[in-house]
Amino acid sequence: MSDSSIDAKLASLATITEELLAQRRLIIASNRGPLEHQIEPDGSLTAGRGSGGMVTALLATARFVPMTWVASAMTDGDRRAAVEAENGTVKVPDYEIYVRFVTVPQPVYQRHYYVICNPLLWFIQHYMWNTPRTPNIGRVVYEAWDNGYVPTNQAIADAIVAEAEKEDEPPVVLLQDYHLYLAPKMVRERMPEATILHFTHIPWPGPRYWGMLPKFMRRGIHEHMAASDIVGLQTMSDVQNFLHSCDTMLDSEVDYHACTVDFEGHRTHVRAYPISVDAEGLLEFSKSAEVQRSIDKLRPLLGEKTILRVDRSEPSKNIIRGLRAYELLLERYPEFRGNVNLLQLLVPSRSDLGVYQTYTDEIFELVDSINDHFGEMDWQPIRVLYEDDYAQAIAAMTLYDVLLVNPVIDGMNLVSKEGPLVNATDGVLILSELAGAYEQLQEHVLAVSPTDLEGTVRALHQALTMPSDERHRRSEALRKIVIDEDLIRWLEHQLSDLTALSRGAL
Repeated sequence: MSDSSIDAKLASLATITEELLAQRRLIIASNRGPLEHQIEPDGSLTAGRGSGGMVTALLATARFVPMTWVASAMTDGDRRAAVEAENGTVKVPDYEIYVRFVTVPQPVYQRHYYVICNPLLWFIQHYMWNTPRTPNIGRVVYEAWDNGYVPTNQAIADAIVAEAEKEDEPPVVLLQDYHLYLAPKMVRERMPEATILHFTHIPWPGPRYWGMLPKFMRRGIHEHMAASDIVGLQTMSDVQNFLHSCDTMLDSEVDYHACTVDFEGHRTHVRAYPISVDAEGLLEFSKSAEVQRSIDKLRPLLGEKTILRVDRSEPSKNIIRGLRAYELLLERYPEFRGNVNLLQLLVPSRSDLGVYQTYTDEIFELVDSINDHFGEMDWQPIRVLYEDDYAQAIAAMTLYDVLLVNPVIDGMNLVSKEGPLVNATDGVLILSELAGAYEQLQEHVLAVSPTDLEGTVRALHQALTMPSDERHRRSEALRKIVIDEDLIRWLEHQLSDLTALSRGAL
């Protein structure tokens, strides 16, 4: 990446932020924040970086834009930090970010997170329910909505307003994800002049699938979201689904060409902002000593050719079908045995939820079965590294010959962008057509349907036998897309639209 390219992007971003935020406070609000505090055995308080891809992405944007960040207190340490915070906020070291932690009673937060957000909204938006059997929405869910999801959203909204009232001008508010679908209207009711953009990091289903939720929930979500000035989604498919859902559920006027929703006298613009990676920062990190140490550690695990997967351990990532496809590849093409390894990097995820732990157990059972069947004294087909080690993941991405990314459905899937950016071997990307990244990357990947085992086997074979010139062409094209449409551009597109909105030009 050339210095001139970065300088041009930063200059453009600086121009936009100077106009939009010269006298207005930028407030981000999300469930997780950029800091997570722990209470040490000696009673002292220590802070580490918050976990999750969204936090990683938004932290990277803070290299360019100072902000206040409102987030739920996730730990006892966070709750103590909130009490001890000077002026109500905690500064993030090395960033111009000031975090305001929001505390609600533990039972309230647990209903919000463990009954509504993860088992319900995450699963409906990833089309993950086994609908003949689950979910069974009973009294517990109703009570969790009223006494968990609603009050937690209200507490976040109240904190946003409290931070905004420190300034004379109305704020620019960037709300994040499925934890805060009710917050736009709650903020709007208190601060009608606020400029609000809500960005959802996961897929947006169509109205018939939303129909699995009770009417008051699905209508409430869309009604509150329609109080935003801009609703940001990952793909144009998500945009169309949002428009269709508002058209179906609300007494609204929807313009499918202009991508707007007019509801209760307010106009909401609906836009696709495909999230990306901090390309400059990631390329620099990929050359660090930490990553190089991981590369040295991983090399003994590689084959003559290596298929890589990097996944959180959760059902939407479709890991078991990917492993089955590799098993069929070895069955059908004996010449790959002993030569083509699969390296599975698996990040623990939501292990406190039974369905996630069961899925993880099934992954390891299948890995053992494949290794027992095809393994030899001097060769093991699959190696699994089950840990959260970002440097190790980036190291593995520099080394792969084939990157298999076949989620059932994903909002974006940043592995499919990180991999081509840092890979040094002209690796081939096999990508699910239902990953959000497919809209941007489709011309240069090998596409698969997530349920198509036969198609995945054929794609693996094609990738492993692809001529070097074609590998190089695809690899360079993918890298260019990721560099051109990086995280700076993602933020710039949003702030540019907010600036146009403030001029009445959107």
